[in-house]
Amino acid sequence: MMMSFPRKQETEHEQQLYHVIHKLPTGDSPYVRAKHLQLVEKDPEGAIVLFWKAINCGDRVDSALKDMALVMKQQDRAEEAIEAIKSFRNLCSKQAQESLDNVLIDLYKKCGKLEEQIEMLKQKLRMIYQGEAFNGKPTKTARSHGRKFQVTIKQETSRILGNLGWAYMQQKNYPAAEVVYRKAQEIDPDANKACNLSLCLIKQERYPEAKHILDEILQGRLIGSDEPKSINRAKELLKELEPWQFVPSPLLSSEVSLEDAFLEGLDQLISRRTRFRSRRLPIFEEISANRDQLAC
Repeated sequence: MMMSFPRKQETEHEQQLYHVIHKLPTGDSPYVRAKHLQLVEKDPEGAIVLFWKAINCGDRVDSALKDMALVMKQQDRAEEAIEAIKSFRNLCSKQAQESLDNVLIDLYKKCGKLEEQIEMLKQKLRMIYQGEAFNGKPTKTARSHGRKFQVTIKQETSRILGNLGWAYMQQKNYPAAEVVYRKAQEIDPDANKACNLSLCLIKQERYPEAKHILDEILQGRLIGSDEPKSINRAKELLKELEPWQFVPSPLLSSEVSLEDAFLEGLDQLISRRTRFRSRRLPIFEEISANRDQLAC
């Protein structure tokens, strides 16, 4: 296959500009050629082959494995991507493990593997609880739509809890989802998670509570309340509530007590902002011993 790399007679500046425009690394290694096939030639299958070659010959293994998994996901080969990460992540650096965990969680979500997704999200919470997240740093650099920004431990904790809550929602374990969403809102509230919490309450037929949360969004009291997506979703959920406005809420379930205990340790981290490295973690041991009582 012919690849349109920059011609040799081009100046060094032109070659650098070419790589910047196409967001390509420099060089002529298997990984670089894989990225060229992925981003320029738009040949994902060819890129996957070269990513495999890069991994096997030790060429930028951290990036090659992650990029290959993402391309596989786009090609509806998420199951293969999961197996690839499990098989080859031991070749990657310690710094790459957290990023690979994020990719793995996304792949589990793609495949509908809720149990695995929930377990990995809980493991990430354990790492935060033990002070091991972000490779021991208080913040990390994240990317979104080509932009870099700093993420704090509090923001990451809330994000993970939001994802955990949504996974519980897919399992129809609404009491556990509610506890998780409420904890996420305590740490870093926003309109999107508030909508999810409201939906969770609707599923439990607790309509007045759900309406109160939606009113807060529409009154602009939460971060993100001014975003059209959040406004529209809140209005849609409010319409669902109209036939049930005068229906009394049912009694609260005690089913959430264990999940509440699971999250209890996070309060220490958020309030004290210090590391906690105990290896015993009785909260998590209790949940493991009673996991059949909670769909987690």
